Amino acid sequence: MADNGARGITRRQLGGRALALGGALAFASLPADPASAAAARGGGRPTLRHGSARRAGLLPAPLGRLVTDAEAFLRPSPQHPWYAGAVLLAGRGGTVALHRPIGMAVRYRAYDEETDTGVEFPPREQIPMAADTVFDLASVSKLFTSILAVQQIERGGLELESPVASYLPDFGRAGKQGMTIRQLLTHTSGFRAWIPLYEAPTHEERVRRVYDEAPIAPPGSAYLYSDLNLITLQLVLEEITGRTLDTLLHEEITGPLGMRRTRYNPPASWRPRIAATEDARRPWSGLDRGLVWGEVHDENAHSLGGVAGHAGVFSTAWDLAVLGRTLLNGGAYGRTRVLGAESVDLMFTDFNTAFPGDEHGLGFELHQHWYMGAMATPRTAGHTGFTGTSLVLDPTTDSFLVVLGNSVHPVRRWRSGSAPRVAAANHLARAVPVHPVRGGTSWFSGMESAATTTLTLPALDTSSGGARLRCALWWDTEPGADVLVLEAGTDGNTWQAVPFTVRRPGGEPERHSSGTATGWSGRVWHGLTAALPAAPGLLLRWRYSTDRLYVGRGAYVDGLRVDTAAGGVLFDEARPADAARLRAVGWTRSAD
Repeated sequence: MADNGARGITRRQLGGRALALGGALAFASLPADPASAAAARGGGRPTLRHGSARRAGLLPAPLGRLVTDAEAFLRPSPQHPWYAGAVLLAGRGGTVALHRPIGMAVRYRAYDEETDTGVEFPPREQIPMAADTVFDLASVSKLFTSILAVQQIERGGLELESPVASYLPDFGRAGKQGMTIRQLLTHTSGFRAWIPLYEAPTHEERVRRVYDEAPIAPPGSAYLYSDLNLITLQLVLEEITGRTLDTLLHEEITGPLGMRRTRYNPPASWRPRIAATEDARRPWSGLDRGLVWGEVHDENAHSLGGVAGHAGVFSTAWDLAVLGRTLLNGGAYGRTRVLGAESVDLMFTDFNTAFPGDEHGLGFELHQHWYMGAMATPRTAGHTGFTGTSLVLDPTTDSFLVVLGNSVHPVRRWRSGSAPRVAAANHLARAVPVHPVRGGTSWFSGMESAATTTLTLPALDTSSGGARLRCALWWDTEPGADVLVLEAGTDGNTWQAVPFTVRRPGGEPERHSSGTATGWSGRVWHGLTAALPAAPGLLLRWRYSTDRLYVGRGAYVDGLRVDTAAGGVLFDEARPADAARLRAVGWTRSAD
């Protein structure tokens, strides 16, 4: 479809409903929308092309480490490989700076339960991963269903706050009469995670079981991730449009965007280019199917004919990057628009403010360090899939990451956690440079987990009173878990936090009375001032501590200077002699 402007759902249009819902749609203060972020980098509505890290505005070294770390998960991690293979894609703006296949797309023909080993195909029958390997996206499919729903909201065919039963009258039984479209999109419907629809003998019976299903929590009272939300949304979309979901996908998203390798039910001719999934057998699978290769892995999607709102889409890393670039552009790719910019903005806006830790836009998960790693911000959007897939979009840096792995090949029980996704995201986040405020370098805390790093000034005589620290500060940490502290002491053993005040460009002063900084600060430099205790030999240091799980982008300090009340200078990092007296443990000079 042609680009006729950035029409969409506005916050003003939702405002009245937010009041009517008692603040259920209260929005936090947010940074720029995706389209503005892209435009700020001169992107406008860029389309994708391969290019160097420098052309993408990325640092090459972290991208190299991204591949090295990803390859490590082809080996036992810790007992079995996390995946048989993967395709990695990372970029910024309109440039794909990394597009690398690793490992095998098809390696095992079966799983031996007795020995807990994979039974491999003969070497000549194994298929290496390729850049254009097609993957079963599993729950990443939910993003396509969500986009189709938001398109219908834009066009007036669907109301965000309308009851689902107003479109599907039979759905209103079993306590679901007040369940809304928004609650489906944000997983606040109260549905349990899933039900075995594949046990029903017919399609009609499977639909009836969805209609008969009662929520386990009152709609709107809790966040409970559920496949049933998107299966229900599929039924709504098919009812109001008169088209099947696979037809909607092709006509409204993949066709206009030229995503030629993205579809439900790939034809048999695609099979040699598709990554195999699981040797699906009971008891670990709900169905006895043998090696699933070229068909949807999810049992419920399989029982629904391969076309389901929660799973079933097959795609490549490049096609997913096109979708991501479209959303970062505010809904347009080149001259083609599939969503209005304001609609995309809402997909990246947290509707679940009542459920901290479960931030969610319309269809997209937000700010989830458990797979977004250091790319996570309040606006970072993404999703994962059970087969080992993920997409992460960071509007604040205009960067995107696709990790497609076949982690259930040969069996789902070999894979646990999201370590490869986190590692890849951490490296891409590190590849986005943080330029010093002055000079050629600034101090960087590092991004190691389970670590404590310190940057200590030499002993200073502040006994006359009124001394103040001034510097520039940049931080982005896992909220609450990873903390940056400004501390003072006199003996090198006992330290007390020093309160400080920061101010971002154009912003108001923010007091940090605890002497700590944690969470997301907007990824911009802040000016910092702090009143220092009076002591003849005062030691002052920055201490950055991380837990063992996840990290943010870390902390940077630049332009350290300590002045006396009378205008004297006790320390100035710009003076080489003073800079040489700084003692760094774990902090490094970074030019980025």
